[in-house]
Amino acid sequence: MAGRFPQRPTRTTVRGGHVRVPGGGEAGIPRQAAPVRVRRWVPDGPLDLGLVLGPLRRGPADPTFRATADGSVWRTCRTPAGPGTLRVRAYGGEVSGEAWGPGAQWLLDRLPEWLGAADEPEAFVPRHRVVALSRHRRPGLRLTRTGLVLESLIPSVLEQKVTTDEAYRAWRLLVRRFGEPAPGPAGAFERPMWVMPAPRTWALIPSWEWHRAGVDDKRASTILRAVRVAARLEQAVGMTADEARARLEVVPGIGPWTSAEVVQRSHGAADAVTVGDLHLPGIVGWALAGDRGADDAGMLRLLEPYAGQRHRAVRLILLSGQVPGRRAPKMPRVDIGLL
Repeated sequence: MAGRFPQRPTRTTVRGGHVRVPGGGEAGIPRQAAPVRVRRWVPDGPLDLGLVLGPLRRGPADPTFRATADGSVWRTCRTPAGPGTLRVRAYGGEVSGEAWGPGAQWLLDRLPEWLGAADEPEAFVPRHRVVALSRHRRPGLRLTRTGLVLESLIPSVLEQKVTTDEAYRAWRLLVRRFGEPAPGPAGAFERPMWVMPAPRTWALIPSWEWHRAGVDDKRASTILRAVRVAARLEQAVGMTADEARARLEVVPGIGPWTSAEVVQRSHGAADAVTVGDLHLPGIVGWALAGDRGADDAGMLRLLEPYAGQRHRAVRLILLSGQVPGRRAPKMPRVDIGLL
């Protein structure tokens, strides 16, 4: 299983969901009318946009996520109010949020939670030197809470038991083919951004289009079952993370791995550990105990001192760079036409 962690960091990302947000001028941003909505917010501590929002990006070419040369992070969403585009910049201790589209106000209302206002990083107590050093080097780490389920669920299902490259490609192709152009200037970029399809659109994607995107019948069927009960799944944002996971796992094809990946983003769940991942137990085992052969049970034992904050501990471990050398070959690509 690929999990959420790439085989190796790309030029613009590091392990643990950190997107490098460059600084600079307004290069590459189309000049258009003023945004529909603007909001400014002052966080109560250090804030690193790349660390906080990085886990929302599904690969370097994700059509719903962009970090631009002026230091902005752009994100498109299908909100309960409709599609929206959010642009976030941080400077001088203040965050500026600009939004376009029918979902603009919904996005700005939740801007603080997106940037970790509901998180409690001060509740975390490092129990290992590697974790303590990683936390010291990245004081701006907070856990985002998007308040949206389906936008994290669908790409997580696409990532089940395939390489990250295959999953990212499938997400990119399906969003660009069946989504809609992003509201505002993001839709006029040289490489335009897109809003993911509505639940009904996902439900109407023909079987050959799933295959063209490299998605096997099992994952496609799981997504189709989920979008048929999309409203019920979105209601899970009003539940605790554990209750939300239980509701998600009622849908056949959604198990503990997928539900954890979802609530980490939708709920900012600090304790949701991703179990069933191909590489994660070995990474945690190596960082905390020098054991590259740890399994899920061993990983959970090592994370017991972080009860209530295990997901944060895992992110800090991934960001530390303490990763064992790879011995086994990478997971092979699968031609679904041969299945």
